[in-house]
Order: sequence, then C-alpha cells, then structure tokens
Amino acid sequence: MEGSETHDQAHVLVVPYPVQGHINPMLQFSKRLVSKGVRATLAVTVYLSKSMHMEPTGPIEIDTISDGYDEGGSAAAESFEAQQMNLQVVGSRTLHSLIQRLDESGKPVHAVIYDGFLPWALDVAKECGKLGVVFFTQTCAVNNIYYHVKKGLVELPLKGPRVSFPGLPPLDPSETPSFIYILGSYPAIYNMVVDQFVNVEDADYVLFNTFYELEKEVADWMNSNLWPLKTIGPTVPSMYLDRRLEDDRDYTLNLFKPNNDACASWLGRKPPRSVIYVSFGSMAELPAQQMAELAAALSHNRHRYNFLWIIRESEMPKLPLEFIKSTSEDECGLILPWCSQLEVLRHDSIGGFLTHCGLNSVLEAICVGVPLVAVPQWTDQPTNAKYVEDVWGTGLRARPNKDGLVGREELGLCIEEVMEGEKGKVIRENVKKWKNLAIEAMDEGGSSDRNIDEFVAKLSSSCK
Repeated sequence: MEGSETHDQAHVLVVPYPVQGHINPMLQFSKRLVSKGVRATLAVTVYLSKSMHMEPTGPIEIDTISDGYDEGGSAAAESFEAQQMNLQVVGSRTLHSLIQRLDESGKPVHAVIYDGFLPWALDVAKECGKLGVVFFTQTCAVNNIYYHVKKGLVELPLKGPRVSFPGLPPLDPSETPSFIYILGSYPAIYNMVVDQFVNVEDADYVLFNTFYELEKEVADWMNSNLWPLKTIGPTVPSMYLDRRLEDDRDYTLNLFKPNNDACASWLGRKPPRSVIYVSFGSMAELPAQQMAELAAALSHNRHRYNFLWIIRESEMPKLPLEFIKSTSEDECGLILPWCSQLEVLRHDSIGGFLTHCGLNSVLEAICVGVPLVAVPQWTDQPTNAKYVEDVWGTGLRARPNKDGLVGREELGLCIEEVMEGEKGKVIRENVKKWKNLAIEAMDEGGSSDRNIDEFVAKLSSSCK
C-alpha cells in the first residue's frame, strides 16, 4: 500500500461491533485510510483476538478491548441483554485505557471511528478529547427508518398497506427491518439498533458503508435534513474494485476458517455460469423446515444447475440426511462450512447467488457482477431485499408462503429465472451497471474516494 509515516501522522482507533459482518467493512475502511497516509489501529475484543483466523493485515495494527468475556466470548453471556451491558460497561473502561496507553506510548490517537452499534464509544472519545466518527455498517435507507423510529416520527406498530419514509420508496410494512415490523421479536436488539442515534448529533463525522450513486435520494435527504454524512463504500478488498491497493485481496480476519482449496478445485470443474452459490452469512439461523425446502429445490434442479452451499457446522444437523448422502455422492453439489466468498463469487462458474441479503453480501455481489436470489431472514435484510429487486434491479425476491416459509417451487422458479430467464438477462445488465458505478465511486476522484480524501484532510489538519 501507499502511505507514509510522519511525526505528525494522524492516527485513528477503529472500534467495530464484535461480529464478522461489522469487522470486515471497518477493517477495509482502515486499509483505505492507511493507503492515504493515516495510521490505523483496529480494536477487537480479547476473545476474538485469540480465536479469529488472522492473516497478515499489512500496516493495520491490531489491539484489544474487553467485553467482559475474555475466555468464553459472548456465548458465555447469560443473555443478549447481559452481553450488551457488559460490552458497554467493560468496553467503555477498557477503550478509555487503550486510548490512554496509545497516547502515552508515542502513538497518540486523534480520532475514534466507532461502529454505530456502539454509541458509548463516542462518549469515551469525547472524554479523552478525541474526534468521534460514527461508522454505519447498514444502508442509509435502513438507518433512516431506525432514526425516524428513535425520534418518534413514525407510529408503531406500522399500519396500512404502505408506509412512507422520506427519501425511500413506499414500503410494505414487511419490507422494513424485522425489529420494526415484528415489534417485540428481539427487544434487546431493537434497542441496540434504534439507540445508534442517542448521541449521533455529537459525532464529528458520520460515515456510511455505501456509495452515493446507490442511495442518492435518501443520502441527499439525510444530508439536508439530519446531519452531514459521507458515503465511503463499498468497503470490499480493492482488488475486486479499483485495484489501487495491490496487496488488498482479502478481509484477513475470519471467525471461520475457509476451505479455499476445495472450493477452487470443485468450481474449476464446472462450466461458466452453471453454479448457484448459496450462503446465509455468519449469523442467520434457518428453521429446519426452510433448510429442507431449499435442499429440495437444489436437488430438483441439480442436473440443470450445480450448487455450492455454505452451511456453518452448527447448522448442518438441520439438513435432511438423504440430501447430505446424495450430495456427497453427486458431483453436482458441494456443501462446505465456510469459504472466501469474494473468491467464489468472482469465479466464472458462478451464475447466481442465493443470499439472506446482508449488506456485505449484497455489495460483494454488486462489485463482482453476480445476480441475486433474495431470501431475507431478519434485521435489515427485508429492506435490502426490497432494494435488490425493486430499486436496484439486481435480483429477485423469493416470496414466503402463508406459513412463512419460502417453498421449493418458489425457490426453484427464482433460481431458474436468475440463471437463464428473460428477467435474469435484465438483472445481469443492471448488476453490470452498478458494478461499474461501484468501481468508479472508489476509484481516484470517485464519490467515495473524494469523501475519504476530505475526511483524511480534515483529520490530518486536526493533529498538527
């Protein structure tokens, strides 16, 4: 990477929420800052620092704070509420100590870039006399909804066939984030997502992991009516975008160990655009009945389309035994616990991506030009899926039946359409358009690149 160290070099301390989907974008943003001459330290929890698969991270320094569960991790917490409370109490104290230690060691911190899920980190930054920079890992659209809920600007529960938010298209209530649509489903997580805005007005900068062209309408409205925001994404490794950071090919920190050799070998034996890739990310847990419906859809179509299905080991017991047996005997399918998703998506054999529509997965698919079959599960995913189909035109939503399951017939039809249907051809052209716009945004002089440059300039001036 580029970047050079000077005696007055700006130093940022980057504090992600301690899960894979939040660490990845904040780590990637750190790499961008380093390439522009900023020093960056990523603070992960003690437990994660001991348990993650960590490849060399180049010039990104790694340090730790505690969430109170240094040995067993958050799984040792008696409840999510207890885990959140410990993360705030112990995390605040140890973050304060980390800043103080870095200041005293000759590496003074000038700004704390914190995950929107950790608003208490802003309080710590201000107590220590540092700039506070909030980094939102979900879309402008999703956070606009959460903001309106937090400020009491929308009546809950949502009523009517359509609900309206400024800068967004009309939404069916079920197209809003699940914690809003299904009130009381996860009260502690609901509090976490709406409480991102308890002190946002005190932040010195507001950053979003998206790019301006992707969310122009809502970004403009939020900029004019809420607070100045900067779009700085998509935060995927540079070699899949503008290719300006030559050594940036992977996220480098993984909770799960990928089986890249098995993936590459199997994919290499498949014809171009013949494989449907299936993954529901690092956190989603599908009901056993839903797993069975998906297995049936893939089995029915396996002689037309090959499939690569990523299933975490904890989810494997939900699969029908006959499906596991037939897949192990059949070259048409491959099941693995984890993989390097970007390496898979960029492979010529991939024709479509069946996804839960987490934002990282959606952005990765856009950046490598792969159309989507959207099967959202919870949190921000229903809203992302709405945008995938109706706003960006990069995929199809597989609709659930009256029992809340997405049936095998619906899944099969969506896969077929995306892989080789007429709608699929249009979707493929749309994905190509957004891919080019994403590259332009991150390339020299693009919208995200300009925003990062402006942030770096102000950061550098503050430390002189």
